[in-house]
Amino acid sequence: MSFPMIVIEVSWLTLTLSTCLMLIVLLLVVRRGKFLYDLRKVPYPPALPIIGNAYQLCCSPEEAFQKMVKWGKELGEMYLVWVGTRPFIFLYKLEAIQPLLSSSVHIDKSLEYGYLKPWLGSGLVTSSGEKWHSRRKLLTPTFHSGLLEVYLKTAIREAQILISCIRQEVGKPEFDIVPYAKRAALDIICDSSMGCNINAQKNFENEYVLAVNTLASISQRRFLNVWLSFDWIFKLTRWGRKYYQALCVTDEFINKIIAERKAEWRAKKDGNCHERSHKRQALLDLLLALSKDGEVLTDTDIRDEVNTFMFAGHDTTATSISWILYALGRHPQYQKKILDEYYEIAETEEISLDMLSKLTWLEACIKESWRIYPVAPLIARQIYSPITILGHKLPVGSTVLVNSFLLHRDTRYFPEPDAYRPERFLPSGPKYPPYAFIPFSAGSRNCIGWKYATMIVKILILHVLKNFQVKSIDTEDQLRLSSELVLRNANGLRLQITPRK
Repeated sequence: MSFPMIVIEVSWLTLTLSTCLMLIVLLLVVRRGKFLYDLRKVPYPPALPIIGNAYQLCCSPEEAFQKMVKWGKELGEMYLVWVGTRPFIFLYKLEAIQPLLSSSVHIDKSLEYGYLKPWLGSGLVTSSGEKWHSRRKLLTPTFHSGLLEVYLKTAIREAQILISCIRQEVGKPEFDIVPYAKRAALDIICDSSMGCNINAQKNFENEYVLAVNTLASISQRRFLNVWLSFDWIFKLTRWGRKYYQALCVTDEFINKIIAERKAEWRAKKDGNCHERSHKRQALLDLLLALSKDGEVLTDTDIRDEVNTFMFAGHDTTATSISWILYALGRHPQYQKKILDEYYEIAETEEISLDMLSKLTWLEACIKESWRIYPVAPLIARQIYSPITILGHKLPVGSTVLVNSFLLHRDTRYFPEPDAYRPERFLPSGPKYPPYAFIPFSAGSRNCIGWKYATMIVKILILHVLKNFQVKSIDTEDQLRLSSELVLRNANGLRLQITPRK
C-alpha cells in the first residue's frame, strides 16, 4: 500500500527539481540572449563559436598588437573581440572614451588586474569602489609641490649616476637603453617611496631589485597567457613558483623597512631620538603619519601602497624615458632646440620645478613622444552597470579597453599622425579638447603621480642630452610593438651615443 505513495512522492520531487533546473537554464539563456542582443550592432572580426576570436590572438604579442590596430582602422568607431564568451570592447575616439573616463561610476579596473593582487594587495591600482575613493582622497596631498622639490634632488642625483653608467656604451655601435632607464627609475622611486637607497644602477644582483623585476615580468606574462589566468594552474607552473618566491623577498624587505621606520617614529614620540627633519620625507613616512597607529592604515595597507608606487612608478617611468630618447634619436634637430633653450635659461637659474616648467621645447618633445608611443596603450575597465557609448548600450559583464595608441592618431586633431612634430604641443600650438590626449589616463582615475613622473622624465632626459648626442638605430618600420601593461618593443630600444663637446 505504501509503495505507490513513495513513487508519487519521488515523481513530484523529480518533477519539481526538473522544473527548477529548466527555469534556471531558461533564465540563463534569456539573460545571455539579452547580453548578445545589446552587443549585436558592435562590429567584430570573424569569430568561431565558443572560442570567439581567441584563435586569432594565439600569436606573438607583436602580431596581436598589429591585429588590434588593423581592426581599429577597418571596423569603424569601436569594435569588440570575443575571447571565449567574454567581449572585450575597444574604444579609440574622443566621443567614445569621454563618457567612460569621465564617469564616477565606471572606475573598476578589468578582471585581469586581479593577477596583481598577490603583490599589490588593495593599493590604488587594484582597489575599487568606496575603498578606492577614500584611499585616493587620503593619498592625493602626498604629491604636493613642496614634496616634489624634495624628490627633485633625488632625481638629479640618480640622473648623474645614470650618466656615469651609460658612459661605458660610448664608442659601441648600439645598446639597449631600457635596462638602464629601469634601474635608474627603480632607484629614484625606491628612494622616494621608502627613503632607502637600493643602488640598482650599480648593484645588478640586489635581491630586492631582482625580485621586483621578476614580479613585473611574470605579471605581464599572465596578462598575455590565457592559461596562466587560472590561479590553480599558475601556482603549479615554474612561473608561479618564481612569482611567489619573489613575493616573499619583496614582502620581507618592505616589512623590515616599515618596522624600522615605525620604531624610529615611536622613539621620536618618546623623545629618545632626534627629528628626521634633516632627512627627506619619503612616501612611507607620510603613510605612517596618515595611519594614526593603524586606525586609518594598517601595516598591510601601507605595504600595498608602497608596492603599488614601486610597480606603477618605475616601469612606466622607465618606458617613458626610453621612448622619448628613441624619438629624439630619430629626430636630432630637436635635441639642439631643447639644449639651446635650456642653456639660455640656465644662465640665470638653477634646476628647479619652476625652471623645468619654462623648458617649452623639452615639454613639447616629451608630449609628442607620449602621443606617438603612449606608455600605457590600453586602459581597461570592467562594466558593472550599463553604459551607453556611441549609441550602443554596453551590458554588465563587458570589458572596455581605451586604445590610446589609436586615440592619439585621430587625424581630426593630429594631422599626419605618425609624424613626430613637437610643435603641436608648444604654447603657441593648437589647443586640444579634453580626452583627445591622455598620456596619464583621464578623469577621476587618472595617474595620481603624474606631476612626479613628469619631473623625473624631464630631469633624466635633460641630463642624457646635456652629456650625449643620441642616435636611434631602428627606424619606425623596424619596430616590433606589443601592448603589455606598457608599450614595449620586442628588440628593446637601441641607441648609439657620442659625447657632446
